[in-house]
Amino acid sequence: MTLSPLILGLESSCDDTAAALLRGREVLASVVMGQNSLHEAFGGVVPEIAARAHAERLDLCVEQALDEAGVTLREVDAIAVTAGPGLIGGVLSGVMLAKGLAAGLGKPMIGVNHLAGHALTPRLTDGLAFPYLMLLVSGGHCQFLIVRGPEDFTRLGGTIDDAPGEAFDKTARLLGLPQPGGPSVEAEALNGDEKRIRFPRPLLDRPGCDLSFSGLKTALMRQRDAITAEKGGLTVQDRADLCAGFQAAVRDVLAEKTRRAVALYLDESPDTPALAVAGGVAANSALRAALQAVCDETGLQFTAPPLRLCTDNAAMIAYAGSELFAAGRRSGMDLSARPRWPLDTRSAPLVGSGKKGAKA
Repeated sequence: MTLSPLILGLESSCDDTAAALLRGREVLASVVMGQNSLHEAFGGVVPEIAARAHAERLDLCVEQALDEAGVTLREVDAIAVTAGPGLIGGVLSGVMLAKGLAAGLGKPMIGVNHLAGHALTPRLTDGLAFPYLMLLVSGGHCQFLIVRGPEDFTRLGGTIDDAPGEAFDKTARLLGLPQPGGPSVEAEALNGDEKRIRFPRPLLDRPGCDLSFSGLKTALMRQRDAITAEKGGLTVQDRADLCAGFQAAVRDVLAEKTRRAVALYLDESPDTPALAVAGGVAANSALRAALQAVCDETGLQFTAPPLRLCTDNAAMIAYAGSELFAAGRRSGMDLSARPRWPLDTRSAPLVGSGKKGAKA
């Protein structure tokens, strides 16, 4: 029996340094070194600090992954690396290591779009058949995609400003909660009353699948200030209720926009209709429950990866690389690190373009 290629994956697009080894759909090792302790004093990720940490940790991640998998570098068949989008210093660190390994070992290299890694994760975890509907929802991105192949994505809509994860992080900062904001706000919301403080549901009065979350941050700040002015400060319950109300607004907007995206997706009459969610915010249990309810209403299979594969990791990069490798894709030593790299290059950019290309 012929073994599937052994793929080494590298990920360094934001503040998680990661390496993984994958054969077929079997994750032999997945190592993630986070940087929360390096950035917590600044209330968010500092790109320069993140880039330096990636440069210092990437080789350590690779060594640990090789040890856990019980293989050597010489046994690796190909190297898959995040080539964008992301913080350019971190992406560059990963690309340069991949080039060094590829040149030194004489192995092929595949540059992978970080967003494709998330979008193809349901193929890794559940063997989901094309085409499926994907809600990619993370700290820097939010979009609905019809995924037809490892390089074939159609965007149905997305955020025109802040991504949900960014909005969660800003909310946490406004309320004095630790970063990353998503888990902190979700934990506080468990003890809150989501009906006490009503937040707006942006863009629900407009057709289509585009989203907006920047106004929710402003609404929360105003509610916080109003309560503080009235009471002279926030109680523990006030903070929990603010978090619950904010989270409910994000959940409701994403659920309704998902219903609209499902309707567009079903127009294609897929054989096995399915909705998948991926990205860091996909770890939010309230959002998962709402999306499951939408699938129950519409008859779609619902797929959500394990929590460890929702946040940034190299296993998803290795898997995306394996699909591209099987399709004959290879990257040369001219592979560039890209701060921007939209999955759907046919659609107009959501957030605009500049010298570095379309943002999303």
